[in-house]
Amino acid sequence: MAADEIPVPNSIRIRFEIAYDGSNYSGWQWQNSGLGVQQVIEEALLKLYPTPAKLHSSSRTDTGVHAMGLVAHVDIPKSEFRYEARRIPLALNANLPPDIRIMNARQVPNTFHSRFNSTGKQYRYYVWNHHATNPLLVNRLWHVAPKLDLKLMREAAALLLGKQNFKSFATTRQYEMTSYVRRLTKCDIKKNGPLITFVIEGDGFLYQMCRAIVGTLVNVGKKGIEPSAILQILRDEDRRSAGANAPACGLVLWKVFFSKKRKPARTETDS
Repeated sequence: MAADEIPVPNSIRIRFEIAYDGSNYSGWQWQNSGLGVQQVIEEALLKLYPTPAKLHSSSRTDTGVHAMGLVAHVDIPKSEFRYEARRIPLALNANLPPDIRIMNARQVPNTFHSRFNSTGKQYRYYVWNHHATNPLLVNRLWHVAPKLDLKLMREAAALLLGKQNFKSFATTRQYEMTSYVRRLTKCDIKKNGPLITFVIEGDGFLYQMCRAIVGTLVNVGKKGIEPSAILQILRDEDRRSAGANAPACGLVLWKVFFSKKRKPARTETDS
């Protein structure tokens, strides 16, 4: 059993659902330079519980990426547990900045793990497809002025579904990945006026994979490449073959799916 799977002795495990605007943060994790969302919440927890508590999250969002349904858990010593779980969000939110919110909290068995019980995630990416951007949503979407061809983008998106090697859509890390194979179960594109929403769902995601997918599909929509080019991009297994990453500001971790059965641990992190 990994160190971060071992429950704190004589503790109560609490599961949080967390939403945040990532514009002001250097991602989820604690940072050597910059401020991570995890740090802000752990410092707020210290105001409620004297013993420092570590949050274990389902995902590690990148700088500028937002979340609506990130799941994390924390072990709180029984001797310090003063609130019912359902009351924790009210107390914790009073000590958090307005761009981070605990949406709900509940007690779970200490066998639950927010990362290892996760079976998949849904991300949503927002594009404003109009000659003028929406000033009310500047930090929450990508402004793309040229008209996009939805039919072509949907045709290309369908080719990404299933179990495939997504190395061409993974931003290079400083270490070699053990596997680039992931399964996409959904890659839908919806339009409401100038707002285009990409709904991407899968069993796991490589570093900046969603942003690379959206950037490539937008290139298809601009008629920069044919939809069928997706097949060759996948075969190339080369990041240089796919399109540039879409900006972080349009990406939201929307929800996380869970099972009682734990999945095998991966050394590489999702984003």
